[in-house]
Amino acid sequence: MKLILSTATAALIAGGALAQDVVRMGTEGAYPPYNYIDDDGEVAGFERELGDELCARAELTCEWVTNDWDSIIPNLVSGNYDTIIAGMSITDERDEVIDFTQDYYPPTESAYVAASEDVDVTSGVVSAQTATIQAGHVAESGASLLEYATPDETVAAVRSGEADAVFADYDYLLPIVEASGGELMFVGDRVPLGGGVGMGLRESDTDLREAMDAAISSMKEDGTLNELLVKWFGDQVATY
Repeated sequence: MKLILSTATAALIAGGALAQDVVRMGTEGAYPPYNYIDDDGEVAGFERELGDELCARAELTCEWVTNDWDSIIPNLVSGNYDTIIAGMSITDERDEVIDFTQDYYPPTESAYVAASEDVDVTSGVVSAQTATIQAGHVAESGASLLEYATPDETVAAVRSGEADAVFADYDYLLPIVEASGGELMFVGDRVPLGGGVGMGLRESDTDLREAMDAAISSMKEDGTLNELLVKWFGDQVATY
C-alpha cells in the first residue's frame, strides 16, 4: 500500500507545472520559529525551509511575500499572493473562506504564560494575537481579552503589566520563557486547539493545492518533514 501511495504522489509532483510562472508564498515573518525575518532581511524559519522544499518537489518557482497577520486571509483572496504558509491552524471557520492542504505540523497545544504563577487565566486579562484561534478561545473562556496585531505585542503586554497572561502556541512561547531568566513562566493547563497547521490557498486554486499536497505527502513518506520538525522545534515535538 505504501508503494502505491508513493507512486501516486510522485505522479502528482511530476505534473507540477502550473499555469502561473511564479507562486508567491505569503507569510507573516513575525512568528519564530515558524517564520521570521533574519538579519539579512530575508524570510527564515521552519516554514521558509519547508516551503522552499515543497516548491522544489512540486517543480515550482516560488518567491516569498510578507503580510501582516490580521489581513493575511483577505490579501490571499484578493490575489496579493498565492499561498499562506504562516503557522495557520486549520479550522472550519477559515475553511469556509479559503482552502487548505493537509497539515504539515500536527495538531498542537496552546499555553498561557504569565509573570506570576498566581494568575487566574479564566478571570484575568489575557492577551492574544488578533484573528487567531487563541483569541477566540480566550473570548469564550470568561477572561478579558486584549488583542494585538503582532505576537511580540502580546508578550510585551504581560511584561508591562497590561495583561495578566498571554495565550499562544506553546512552541512559540517556549523559547521566550526559556530566555526570560525566570521573569516569565507557564501557568495553567495547555489547551489543544485546531486541526494542525496547513497551507492556505484560494478555493479556486485546486491544481496548486494538489501539487502542494503531493509534496507534503512525499515529505511525510520519506521522513524529511519529521527531520525539519525536530530541527526547528526540538526532540519533544509531535511528528508524523
